[in-house]
Parts: sequence; structure tokens; C-alpha cells
Amino acid sequence: MLISNLSPADLRFTIDPDSLGFSDTSELLQYPLSWIGQERAEMAARFGLGMNQPDYNLFVLGEVGSGRSSLLRQAMQAAAANKAVPPDLCYLHNFDVPEKPQALYLPAGQGRLLRQLMLRMVKSLQTEIPQCLVGQDFKAESERIEKTYKEEESKSYAELEAFAEARKFAIQREDGRMVFTLLGKKKHLLTEDEVLVLPKEHRAEIEQAEQELREKIASYFEKTRPLERVMNDALAALLRQVVKPLLNHELQGIRDGLNKEIKDHVKFSAYLEQIMQDVLENLELFKVSNNDEESRQEALRKVLSRYRVNLIVDNGGLSGAPIIVEDNPLFRSLFGSIECQTENDMLVTDFTRIRAGSLHKAHGGFLMLQLRDLQTDEVVWAKLRRLLRSGKLQMEEPSTALTPIAAISLEPEAVNVNVKIILIGSREEYYELQEGDPEFARRFRVKVDFAENFIASADTRRASSIFIAHTCLELGLPHFSAAAVARLLEDSHRETDDQFRQSAIFSRVEALVMESAALCRARSALIVEAADVEDALRARISRHDYPDQRLHESIAEGDVLITVHGEKVGQINGLSQIDLGDYRFGFPLRITARTFAGEDGLLNIGREVEMSGPIHDKGVFILQNYVSALFFHLAPLALNASIVFEQDYYGVEGDSASCAELYVLLSSLSNLPLKQGIAVTGAVDQHGEVLPVGGINEKIEGYFRVCETAGLDGSQGVLIPHRNRRHLMLEHKVIEAVAKGLFHIYTAEHASEGIELLTGFPIGIANGTGNYPYDSVLGRAQKTLLAYRRACQMLDHPKEGRRHLR
Repeated sequence: MLISNLSPADLRFTIDPDSLGFSDTSELLQYPLSWIGQERAEMAARFGLGMNQPDYNLFVLGEVGSGRSSLLRQAMQAAAANKAVPPDLCYLHNFDVPEKPQALYLPAGQGRLLRQLMLRMVKSLQTEIPQCLVGQDFKAESERIEKTYKEEESKSYAELEAFAEARKFAIQREDGRMVFTLLGKKKHLLTEDEVLVLPKEHRAEIEQAEQELREKIASYFEKTRPLERVMNDALAALLRQVVKPLLNHELQGIRDGLNKEIKDHVKFSAYLEQIMQDVLENLELFKVSNNDEESRQEALRKVLSRYRVNLIVDNGGLSGAPIIVEDNPLFRSLFGSIECQTENDMLVTDFTRIRAGSLHKAHGGFLMLQLRDLQTDEVVWAKLRRLLRSGKLQMEEPSTALTPIAAISLEPEAVNVNVKIILIGSREEYYELQEGDPEFARRFRVKVDFAENFIASADTRRASSIFIAHTCLELGLPHFSAAAVARLLEDSHRETDDQFRQSAIFSRVEALVMESAALCRARSALIVEAADVEDALRARISRHDYPDQRLHESIAEGDVLITVHGEKVGQINGLSQIDLGDYRFGFPLRITARTFAGEDGLLNIGREVEMSGPIHDKGVFILQNYVSALFFHLAPLALNASIVFEQDYYGVEGDSASCAELYVLLSSLSNLPLKQGIAVTGAVDQHGEVLPVGGINEKIEGYFRVCETAGLDGSQGVLIPHRNRRHLMLEHKVIEAVAKGLFHIYTAEHASEGIELLTGFPIGIANGTGNYPYDSVLGRAQKTLLAYRRACQMLDHPKEGRRHLR
């Protein structure tokens, strides 16, 4: 029999504090942090962040708490420090199409300077242009132009007045119109009634004269209006002549102030020329007037607002490429927004209300996003896909069309963005994306795969200790002794259920550091000791183990039937694990089997009532085939058998009970009792090899608690797969019981080894004809199966059956 009874030294990996090379973690602060156990991910991240080609975005996959986000931030900071500072981004008024503001990239820091220069220019124009318009030279020349016009106009009016007087009319101007009235003999104004009493011939003469006068008035306006236009043009030209040198000076100051080369130089020069033309076309608004001054001021403000600079991305304070971590990737926060305000029941906006999104701010640098956050909004997801395809970012406001009132919207000029996106997701999300959206996945050519655990070594233990030291520094916690660090590292091995591998989920270590430090401070100590870590672990279990406690209480109270003493046929204790997400624990389940003569084969009662999962069903089918292979010479088997997990009300999944199910089936067939003190876990393949299972520590400890409550007598223990030896990280209470011989941990490589331990009988080796010795487990089972066959034959052929019996 090849059963191994493990010694206490096999049951746990322990770390000697002296081997760590320090007395407490304060000695390690001089050493930098590293990517502990994540060499593959580190290499991939550095490669991806250094690639300047399109579509080399990074997809970072790994478990939450593995450091994937924090380590990528560190890598981005290192990469960003060696990259050039990207340009500022401004939006300017479009004089040709105001609803399509122009985008302008400027060297870093120049956007802020341009905004200041433009504000200074506007203030200067508001003070200096009015001063130019009240200067003596301007006044003298404008008076001369107006005098020339008035002389010509007065001469023409005198001719019109004489023409009217000759026809007995008085003429005068009223609000730009000519009003004339008929004069009597004494040159008094005739009323309408007086005109009506005149002779008919006289009235005809008056009508003729009136018609001639109207024609003369029309001729007067045809002559004077061009003169007025000439005067206005001359005055406007004089205004431009006076103001243009001032404008040229101001605009040249802006050009000189931006001393760095501007990539969009042609666009910027055209913009400044448009400003000059716009100012010259609105010079009248700069004239101080006593008539409707408030309206003039409002109109002037609207004109001057067009010269503002909307600096939406200011990189003047950066020393490298920008790093943006967007934790709330809404449409507006990611792609930018256009703010509106309500005026007269209408939403209005302008270029000064354009706001940058994270993609604008990350231009030339890095943007970190969480995949799950993006996929919750289909609009954001679709927009990001288009951006990655085209490289152009077109700002829009998706909610405008849904507003209940009319809106005046903008269409800002699209900009080219060069952003390296770092997308954080789980391993499952990564492969779902590969399958469901291969076009999008193709944009993320760099896979940064964070491991869940890694092979432990002296180097990883050293790096982990440095991590603990820096955690204490950053959080302002007392430092840890070497013994406390050793206990933390042992818990990391326990978390991954492996004596040779360490968990890469450092968020758990960080939380345990904080909880242990709190207990240290509670006792007014300066250094965290191993006892503080132990207390923190116990306190954590106490906060989460209520379901575990209730199950064990139900066993102790007799509500759940578990027998840990004596022997029984067709009954065994299997081991199960429950994972609640924040807490895992194990507990035993009674497994029973009944066998009868028949032709239905093995019946999995859990499967029949849909309380078992596909993996468990698979294990039962493998078990059935293995049993059939053991008794191939009796095929077809005349067997009806049923297996069930007693008092299981929640269902079962996994194949870790297939070994126990095999043993309980063989016990029922051979009528040999099984030792109830030994619980079994392990999967069996079609050749009888015992395969490793998960949750081994929780399963053993859960059963140990049941046995401890019932009373340890040295007969109890567990039978586990031999290949699970490396996964043992048992708590000290179990190890102490093993050392005292009160509890045992057995391992088996083949299913045949376990049945010998449980029954005390050899499994039996088949002879040349396939038959097994009578005093073996398989021999007794074979005898039962033959009896079942005869019983079935007797039922099918009663006469032959009676003859056979005689």
C-alpha cells in the first residue's frame, strides 16, 4: 500500500525571519519598488509605452488588486518623462462660419500667452481707438470732409428751395424727408379747405406745379445721396487710416510675443488678418455717443468677444507628456463638451463654451481607462471605436437633439489626437473582446498580462518586504518586524494555496498591513510583531465566518448528520468548499450509495433533480466508466446504483468528490464498511489516477473542526491527492494535532490505495481471466455483481433461473 501519512513538516511552508536579512522594514526604505513577480507584464508595458506607432495601445489584464493600475501609472510616469511636451489647444472664432470654430495647436505655454495678448489688445483698442477719434488731426479732416459735403448739399437745397418758391410752395426737411406746403398771395400757408374753394383752372395749375416739385425733389435726392455715400466712405477711410497703424502695431506685438514657431502658421496669420478687417468694419462702435450709448456698448462687447481665445488644453506647466486617468468616462468628460445657456427660450452657445475632454488633454501622452466603465455606455463605446479608427476627435453634444427647446449648436473643427490608451480589464473581458469585437481589439496590440501568482524565491520575498516598507511609509504606519513580514508572506502563500508560489494580489497584503498596524497602535507599540498579524487574521475571519460557524453548529447540534467514529457500509464523508467571494471555508458532506440488481447503471440523484453542475456530472460519468473497466469481463453489468450527497440543499459542482463517490460505491458492492473518521477529497480519471483539487486547506480545516468538536481520538484524518501536497498551508492548530497523532493527513496517487486505507482490505489484482481474489475489495464486489446478474437472468428467464439454482 502506497498511502503516505504526512508529517507536520509537510503541512505548511514556514519562513525563517532571520533569512529575510533585516530587523524591521524601516531598513528597506532606501530600496525602490519593483514589479514583484510580474516580469512579463513589465516587459510588455515598457515595450508598449515606448512604441510610437498607431494601434499599439495597451490592454492590461489581470485580477483586481494585482497592482495593474498602480504599476502602469508608474510605468507611464517613467515613459512620459522622456517624451516632449505636447502643444496647447485653443478654439478661436471663425469669422467666415461662426458655427464652426477653428482649432489651433500652439507650442506648450503659448496658448496662455496668446490669450493674455489678445485680452491686452482688446483693452488697448477700447481705450486707444476712441482717443484716435477725438484727436485734432482726425477732427479737422473729418470736419473738412463733412463741410465739403454740406456745401454741395446746401447748394442743391437752395436750388430746390428756389424752384419751390417760384411755384408758390414752401419746403422744409423733417426726419430725412421733404415736406412742402402751398402758399397764398400773402405767403401764408393755405389749408386744404382753402385750396378746395379755388377755381378749377387754378387747382389744375397747382397740381401741375406740385408734380414738377416732386420730380425736382427726386432729382435732389438722386444728386445728394451719392454725395452722402462719398462722404461716409471718405469718413470710413479716414477712420481706417487713423486706426490701422494702431491695429498693425497691436497685431505685430501678438506675433512677436509668440516667439516659438507655430505649426499652423498660415491659419494663425489668416486669423489675425480677419481680426483686423473685423475691427475696421466695426469702428463706428468705438465712437462714444450720447444717443443710445447702452446699445452701442452691448454691440461693442459682442464684437470684442469674438477676439477671445478659448484655451481648452494648457500644457504650459508640464515637463513631459500628460498622463490622464479617467475614472468617470462619460461622453462629456471623455470627448469634451459644448456648454449652453438659455436665452429667450432657446439654447445658445459660442466657441468660448467649448470644454476639453480627457482625450484632448491626453494628446501626446497617455490615457488610462477601465473597460467595464466604457462598456456601460454604448454611445461612448461607439464614439471611441470611431476615434481609434480615424485618429480624429470631433466634438459634439449628443444630448442637444433630445432637449425640449430649440438649440443653436456648434460644430467645432475636428482635431487630430495622438493618444496611447491603456485599457484595464479582466482576463475574461479581454478574450470576450477578442472574440466579439476583433476590429477594436486590433487597436490594442500590446497585451500586458498580470499573473495571479508567481514562483516564490529569496528575491521575491525581498521585493515583497520592500513593498511592505513603502506601504508603511506612504500610509504613516509603524514598521513591521522581520517576524511580522514572514507571517505576512506565509499568508500570501496560503492565499494562493501553494508552498512554492506566492500570491500577486498585493491589495490583500496592503489591507492586512493596515489592520495589523491598527492592532499594534492599540497596544501602544512602535513595531508591528507577528502576533499582531495573527490577531488581524483572526479578526478578519471572525468578521466573515458566520455562515461557516452556523454550518458547524448545525453539525454539532445533530441537524446535519456527520459521523466521525466507527465504520459503515456505503457511507463516507466527502469534503466540500464554499467560496463566498470575501471568505472561503470547507465542511464535510455525507455521501451515500445503494446498489441493486438491475440494468439502469449508475444513477446520480443530484443530476436527476438538477442540483449538480456539469463538472460534477462529468466526474460521475468518468467514475462510471472506471468501474465498468474494472469489471469489463462481467459486461454488461447488471447493476442499479444510486449516489447522493445527503442533506445538500444548495447543489454541488466540481469533480473533487469523485474519489469519495468511487469508494462509497465499492463499499456498497463489496459490503465492506468504510472508516467514518477519514474524509476523502480528490478527483479520479478513467485510469484510477487521483487528480489534485482546489480549496484543499479549507476542506481539511473544516473537517478538522468537526472532528475536534466531536472529540479527536487518533482515528480521524483526511485522504487527499498526493499531488496536493505542495498546496498544503494548514493552520497551526491542525499541525499540532497531527504532531500529537490525533489527526492524520493521508495522500494517495491511485484510487486503489485509498480503498485499502478505508476498508483495511486489499483492492485486489485481477488474474489472467480478469477475476479478482475473493478476500479483496474488488473480489467481493465481483461476487455481488455476479449475484446481480443471476438475479436479472432469473427475472428474464424464470425456468432457466430455477434450473441454474438447482
